[in-house]
Amino acid sequence: MVQNSPKAAPAPPPGAPVQSLDGLDRWFHITARGSNRSREIRGGLVTFLTMAYILVLNPLIIGTATDKNGNLLNGQPMFLDAAKTQLNNEAIDETKLMVGAATALVAGVLTILMGVWGRFPVALATGLGLNALLAYTIAPQMTWPQAMGLVVWEGILITVLVLTGVRSAIFRAVPPALRTAISIGIGLFITLVGLADAGIVRPGSPLLSFGVNGSLQGWPIAVCIFGFLLLIGLYVRKIKGAMLIAILTASVVGLIVERIFHIGPKIGAENPTGWMLNVPTLPEAKDFVTPNLGLLGKIDMFGAFAPDGRFSITIFLGLLLLVFSLLLADFFDTMGTVVAVGSEAGLLNKAGNPPHLKEILLVDSLGAVAGGLGSVSSNTSYIESAAGVGEGARTGFSSVVAGIAFLLAIFLAPIVNIVPSEAAGPVLAFVGFLMMSQVIHVDWDDVEDGIPAFLTIVLMPFTYSITVGIGAGFVLWVFIKLLLGKAKQVHPLLWAVAILFVVYFAQGILFSLLD
Repeated sequence: MVQNSPKAAPAPPPGAPVQSLDGLDRWFHITARGSNRSREIRGGLVTFLTMAYILVLNPLIIGTATDKNGNLLNGQPMFLDAAKTQLNNEAIDETKLMVGAATALVAGVLTILMGVWGRFPVALATGLGLNALLAYTIAPQMTWPQAMGLVVWEGILITVLVLTGVRSAIFRAVPPALRTAISIGIGLFITLVGLADAGIVRPGSPLLSFGVNGSLQGWPIAVCIFGFLLLIGLYVRKIKGAMLIAILTASVVGLIVERIFHIGPKIGAENPTGWMLNVPTLPEAKDFVTPNLGLLGKIDMFGAFAPDGRFSITIFLGLLLLVFSLLLADFFDTMGTVVAVGSEAGLLNKAGNPPHLKEILLVDSLGAVAGGLGSVSSNTSYIESAAGVGEGARTGFSSVVAGIAFLLAIFLAPIVNIVPSEAAGPVLAFVGFLMMSQVIHVDWDDVEDGIPAFLTIVLMPFTYSITVGIGAGFVLWVFIKLLLGKAKQVHPLLWAVAILFVVYFAQGILFSLLD
């Protein structure tokens, strides 16, 4: 960990006078964790601002996709007739507004619940990747209510695993080397996310490219660089609120740049130097509309299993694989996030576990249920919470702050959209630096730990999947132990998890067999 990254305060010596604390401080352990309310508020706001992109992306992903009947999420049909383009645009715009409002509501409620009950500095929202799987793989095979019903089933299954102690037991069974590797890998992953969101790294030939055609071009990238240099300057001078100041300042600069040069959004080859995710513009009065929460509760829990009124074992097995894919991705994404955020905040005990582990996992499990009921896809813990921790957050109070910001976003979404990804991206990339410092805790001379740790670290950013990195590390760790005749050292739960991951990696073959 870098020297000036704040850590929890050490426990007072025995017999020392105990400071009188109010109920809020005692419940959230604010003083006990070496924090204060202003630091928690700043951390919560930074977490929200680095996550606010989901309020833009989720409507773009599930708000524009159709189910097997050609209907949008709100039930309106999409027409193939080009003459009805205007109707299609109106239907999509209405659906996107509904998805945005529901996304903010569910994220706000769950994040506050995580803060109050889990008492952990992590926020929840619709999971990227999970929503894409839902929109582009699951929904085309059924109706949208049926797809959301599967998300609810996934959440129920994970909740059962938490209540029976299985999820906590798996969490505790992970070897220390893999725990550390997960944190490091997520640090690289979140760095790639930040650089991609800011346009510094883009798809190219053969895989990735630097900026636009190999160079840094355009005002949005200039805003990103300005924000990054400002953040570094503030951080090395130990200015409180460095991350929040950098995001807000870069956003203001982005507003000014857009007002002067009218850059507009990035549109492929037409405008490659445009803003990556959202254009920073001041909202107008007409942009503030009464939120429509009509998507809440639009689910069908059983229709997907008998689409024609008849039960089919082939359909059931296929749906079981889909639910399994959602469950495994959700399950281990959360584990990686909790380990990484807890490690960065100095909240893990000697066994590598955070306090209130069962409550944390239970709230996260309920996130899938709530996401399905809200028709916004499975909600999960966000690794962007590490940005808030980097700003100093150490308790669930910061999550309450982030959750309140999400609830306000239901009504103030146009204000949230002022912040471009070019302003938030530098903070995410910088958090990768903070998390990378843990690399010294892996014994690279021990190949039994070093090789699985290496694979875990590199596959997270290279495959753009936390779950793939964790799964590959688990499978290889078990394989090496088996190869060396040390199978008895493998926890029984790790055997089960490794086998499940083998099934997960081979699901393409299994789907083809079912077809």
